[in-house]
Amino acid sequence: MNILLKNIGIITGGIDNPHIEEGFVGIKDDIIDFVCSADELQPEFKAQKVIDGKNKLVMPGLINTHTHSSMTVMRNYANDLSLHEWLFDNIFPVEACLTGEDIYWGAMLGIAEMIKTGTTTFTDMYLDMNEVARAVIESGIRANLSISPIKFNAQEGNKIIDETSKVYDFYKYWHNKDDGMLIVSLEVHSTYLFNREWLNKSSEIAKDLGIGIQIHIQETKRELLESIEKHGITPSRMCLETGIFDVPVIAAHCVHLTDDDMDILKAKNVSVAHNPTSNLKLGSGIAPIPSLLERGINVTIGTDGAASNNNLNMFEEMHIAALLHKGYKNEPALVNAREAITMATSNGAVANGLGGVTGVIKKGMKADLIIIDMNKPHLCPVNDPIAAVVYSVQGSDVETSIINGKIVMENRVLTIIDEELVMSKVREVAKRVIK
Repeated sequence: MNILLKNIGIITGGIDNPHIEEGFVGIKDDIIDFVCSADELQPEFKAQKVIDGKNKLVMPGLINTHTHSSMTVMRNYANDLSLHEWLFDNIFPVEACLTGEDIYWGAMLGIAEMIKTGTTTFTDMYLDMNEVARAVIESGIRANLSISPIKFNAQEGNKIIDETSKVYDFYKYWHNKDDGMLIVSLEVHSTYLFNREWLNKSSEIAKDLGIGIQIHIQETKRELLESIEKHGITPSRMCLETGIFDVPVIAAHCVHLTDDDMDILKAKNVSVAHNPTSNLKLGSGIAPIPSLLERGINVTIGTDGAASNNNLNMFEEMHIAALLHKGYKNEPALVNAREAITMATSNGAVANGLGGVTGVIKKGMKADLIIIDMNKPHLCPVNDPIAAVVYSVQGSDVETSIINGKIVMENRVLTIIDEELVMSKVREVAKRVIK
C-alpha cells in the first residue's frame, strides 16, 4: 500500500539531517519513496491512504537497543534492590518457572507496549528465543534477537549445558526472516556467567555465522571488582582477549568503565547501549556517556527489561538520558536534544547492522516511522520540535506507527496485536509465577 503523509512536520533523523517544518513523505510499499518540504514540487504519487499531518510530527521510529521483552511478566516485582539481589535472589527463581508460552505472551505484551510508545525496532536477549521470535513475526515489529550457546542446570550446581546446536538451528530458521524483519545475534550474557572457555567459544560461533553479539558489560562496581580480583583484568579487557570484540557487539550498560576500557571499546567499534533508568533504579550508577561520545563511540539507548525499569518507554528513556548527565556533571550542554534523538534512532540502527536500512527518514530507507500528535496542552507551543521530542513528548503522544510500510498502530489502536487478550494472558502468567 502507498501512503502519503501531507502537511506534516518532519524530523528526518541523524545529527546532520534537517528538520522540515512542513512537508510530505511518500511511502511506496515498505520503502520511503520521497521526502520534501511544502514549498518543493511534490512528485507525482498515487496513494491508497493519505494522512493529514496538521499539528503532527513524523520522525524515525525509536530503536530500543537493549531489553528483555518477556520480562513484562515480572513488572513491578522485586523492587528497591541491588542488581545482585534482584537478579539472583528474585528474577532467576521466577524465570525457572516460565514456560515457552509464558515467554511468548510476555514478549507480545512488551512488543505492544513498545509499539504504543514509539519503538519500531528492538534488540533482545532472553530465554526460549523461538517464542520471542514467534511474537516478533506475528506482531510486525523489527527485531534483533540473540540466543545463548549455553544454559545452566540448577539441579547440578549450575553446571553449564552446551546448546551450540540450538544456536545454529535458531539462526538457520529465523535469521533474515520476513525479508529481514528479524535478524539473529549471539547472546553472551556477561563475563561473570560465561567463563573464559565459553567466551572464546562464543566468539568463534559468532564469527562462523557472521553475526554480532549482545552482552552486559560492567553494569555494577561489584562486577568490575570481582573480575579484577578473579582474573586480574576488567570484563572489557576479558572480552578483548577472548575475541568477543572481534565481531560487532552491542554492550549494555557500561557503567563502571576505566579509561583503558573506553579506549578498547573505541578501538573495537563496540556500540554501547545506555540504560539510564534501569541503572538508576538498581543503584548501579551512571554510565560515562559524555566521555564515550567524546571518543566517538557509538552510543545508543535501551530500556532494559520491564522488571528493572519498570516500562519499555523509549521517550522516557531518551528524556532521562538527556537530563541525567547535565545534572551529574553540572554542564547543561551535555547530551543535547539532537544527540539524544540520534542515540535513540540512527545510532541504534548502526549498532544493529541496520544503518542503511532504518533510523532515518530519507528516500530509499525502510518506512519505519512514528507520527506524534503535537496538539496537546503539554506540547503547546512547540517552538523547537527537536527539543519538544526529547523534553516534552510522552510515549502516549505517539498516534500512529508504521513499520516496514505497514500501519501497526493507528489513532492509538493496535492494528495487529489484540491488546486486551495479551494483557489478560500475562496477568494469568504473573498470578502463577509471582509468589
